[in-house]
Amino acid sequence: MKNSAFEKKTGAVGLSSSISSLKGVGAKKEEALASVGIRTIQDLLLWFPRKYLDRNLTENILLKQGESVTLILEILDSYLAHGKKTRLVVTAKTKNNEPVSLVFFKGVQYFRRVFHTGLLVAATGRLEYFRGFQLVHPDYEILSYGGNAELNTDDLPESIHVGRIIPLYPTTEALREEHLDSRGLRRLVFYSLEILKGKIPEILPQEVVSVRSFLDRETAFREIHFPSEESNLSKARTRFKYEELYYFNLLIEYKKSRRAKVPRILWPLPESRSAQEVVSKLPFRLTGDQTESLSKIEEWTRSDTPAAILLQGDVGSGKTLVALLTALRYTDNQVQVCMVAPTEILARQHYQTVLRFLGNMPFLGIELLVGKEPKKIRAEKLYRLKKAESYFLIGTHSLFQEDVEFKDLGLVVIDEQHKFGVEQREALRAKGKNPDILAMTATPIPRTLCLTLYGDLELVTLRHKPAGRKPIQTRWFTDSRRSGVYNSIRKYVQQGRQCYIVYPLVEESEKSDLKSCIEAYETLQRDVFPEFSVGLLHGRLDAAEKERVMHSFQKNEIQILVSTTVIEVGVDVPNASVMVIEHSDRFGISQLHQLRGRVGRGTHESFCILLSNSQVSEEAKVRIQALVDSEDGFLLSEIDLKLRGPGELLGFRQSGLPDFRIADLREDKDWIEISRDDAKKFGSIGDMEKNEISHRFAEGALLFSN
Repeated sequence: MKNSAFEKKTGAVGLSSSISSLKGVGAKKEEALASVGIRTIQDLLLWFPRKYLDRNLTENILLKQGESVTLILEILDSYLAHGKKTRLVVTAKTKNNEPVSLVFFKGVQYFRRVFHTGLLVAATGRLEYFRGFQLVHPDYEILSYGGNAELNTDDLPESIHVGRIIPLYPTTEALREEHLDSRGLRRLVFYSLEILKGKIPEILPQEVVSVRSFLDRETAFREIHFPSEESNLSKARTRFKYEELYYFNLLIEYKKSRRAKVPRILWPLPESRSAQEVVSKLPFRLTGDQTESLSKIEEWTRSDTPAAILLQGDVGSGKTLVALLTALRYTDNQVQVCMVAPTEILARQHYQTVLRFLGNMPFLGIELLVGKEPKKIRAEKLYRLKKAESYFLIGTHSLFQEDVEFKDLGLVVIDEQHKFGVEQREALRAKGKNPDILAMTATPIPRTLCLTLYGDLELVTLRHKPAGRKPIQTRWFTDSRRSGVYNSIRKYVQQGRQCYIVYPLVEESEKSDLKSCIEAYETLQRDVFPEFSVGLLHGRLDAAEKERVMHSFQKNEIQILVSTTVIEVGVDVPNASVMVIEHSDRFGISQLHQLRGRVGRGTHESFCILLSNSQVSEEAKVRIQALVDSEDGFLLSEIDLKLRGPGELLGFRQSGLPDFRIADLREDKDWIEISRDDAKKFGSIGDMEKNEISHRFAEGALLFSN
């Protein structure tokens, strides 16, 4: 096959070689490939096909009319056919001497030059019949420039576009502009594999390859890109799924072993008098889950090495109180604690909660640090922190800044920890003296996913809400029932209750979504509920206005709060008993469950009303009905994981998720467990393993960069 643009370069070329080491990849192509993360030849080979087309050779065309076929043809002649539109007709024959024409309406002069007598081509297209069999604008590949009357397909050179199962690749506009569509990427991958014949080393332990009967890595690369048959494609996909999961589990094991070598410097007290005082004044009893969680956390934090704990719980299960009672074991021993939240609204909510429980303990020096504060006030807070005059700091991303220094930071509490990047979490940990980490999430995570993503953390779970809280009644109505919904809101607000009305806000349509939310607020305030105070809350408001709105809502000066999903997590207004979610079909189950959790936090009967138009997708119906049927966040998260995957469950494009290229945390549960066991049994961390982990996972790159 004639492909001079991709002839092998001299010199050593390997998987780690720059993609520009391939001939034909100039600066513009290199830049386009880099835009999707392809910088080396290995990156290219790990750019797996999104699907495949079967373009194996068709033997009997008489039975294939109207179907897609792939034929080996010898070109006989060509001529222009004139009619309403001039077309090029290229006459050809199969190896069985069956006449077939190739018809082109566009690029007539170009194709007239390409298809000359004696040319041997493989052509794929829909087989039609019009005065004989024909393929209109087929996909083709030139196999030989000389005639071959026998058309012996056994002697043909290897084809990459037709006559086989062919890969179709993910692509982008930047790639397509550089002719790197599926066809272009196919050629690049094929010749990369040719250059690397015999040069692709095995990266799994030989015991694993043998025990699991895996293809070797070079064969697996060939079969996943250019499968010889479907069974080998399946074996190759399994091999690369396992490989990805194995190296992620090696990373988890490395983090655990690394932490085990770090000595504890600061110690919490086994028991806290302050915590006992707080519990004695609570108007309710701790749940069994809370008591058990506190006991487990106390045990883990008595170790000679720092603890790393994930506290997960359903909405309203009391995670924040567990974190506070844990924190008091440190502050009672003059060890500092910090708590970081992903939004200012949530940070202020935590600050108010801490003050409510611990406000009679001024010796704690409780501080709130958020983005925009007067320089003098901020400087005073930072001074008290550095001198250990303050022991409990609550804040947002502002805590990551270099000027935030602690004297003796021994506990870091990270709320909604999957919303923080690896580097951010590591930067906060580095501010302490080998501190304990208590990560919290209000999104119940299915066990399989939890063990995979957070296998290096000790896990404690809160499933049950405090006694006295009534179930939330959840109803689904279409827009035709809107006036009745508004009447219900009016009735409950007249009884002294409060209401949220939430609108979606997604990145792809943020401007129009925000406009809809603001317009709805104006209509509700002016035309629907003129007798009540209606407030508006969304992420574009400045911090002072957000604080003012939330403060007014908490004091019941605002009865109806129109909001985007900025109130999704952590907002706690016990008097709010009605949640209305507009366009509920646009939310995932877990996000709907989080929003519903903003009500039902007091002793009043509470309601969640899901509104949508009458035409919603079948999947949306499943999501909404699941919420109507259950309040169990763990059951709902399992359903959400199956429907939409871990990225949507934990939040769109969250930085806490590993960047799996081929492994699927929904479908590959068996391989997740097998790879975890093998990593423990066979795994070791040498230079090769460090390189692989760094190349695959952002957290690995951070850990091994030092």
